[in-house]
Amino acid sequence: MSGPRLLLLSLVAAMALGAGEARAHCDALDGPVVRDARLALERGDPTPVLKWVEPAGEAEIREAFRAALAVRAKGDEARQLADRYFFETLVRVHRAGEGEGFTGLKPAGAVDPGIAAADRALESGSVAHLSQELSTRLADGIATRFDHALQLRQRAGDNVEAGRAYVAAYVDYIHFVESADRLTRRGAAHVHHEEPVIEGDERN
Repeated sequence: MSGPRLLLLSLVAAMALGAGEARAHCDALDGPVVRDARLALERGDPTPVLKWVEPAGEAEIREAFRAALAVRAKGDEARQLADRYFFETLVRVHRAGEGEGFTGLKPAGAVDPGIAAADRALESGSVAHLSQELSTRLADGIATRFDHALQLRQRAGDNVEAGRAYVAAYVDYIHFVESADRLTRRGAAHVHHEEPVIEGDERN
């Protein structure tokens, strides 16, 4: 991947982390953790899910897997309950390994579209579409904030209200770029913190 394209992708990731709600997808019913859990239960082998937990949590997962298999054999209703129990245990232990709490499984379709697109790129073996889509969104985000700040800057000296409007636009613009620059220099944190949406972020 070229340097400029990698930079653009990094900047988009920074915007998602710094200016919006970072929605975890490991706890969604259609997320990668639960998908592997379904595969493990179908095969009767816990191996597909062990990569999602730290060594300290492996024993608990193996025990939960054995218990789930035993209960699943008792009928359809028991199978559904056992599967749910195993999914919840696996996701809880996985999130604990990342330093995050478990607040319950999210319904299918709750995954952030950007994260879902990133997963699809891995499954397809090509990042071209994802790169183009995110690059366009990033460029639009920077341009929108830049144009807004530049327009207000020209009237910032008219009165106090105009000055304050410019400062608000300037801070939004600078923080957008600052977050991106910080990520490109330091990299992304492994854990994902679920943060509140910042007002005004709906523009991009």
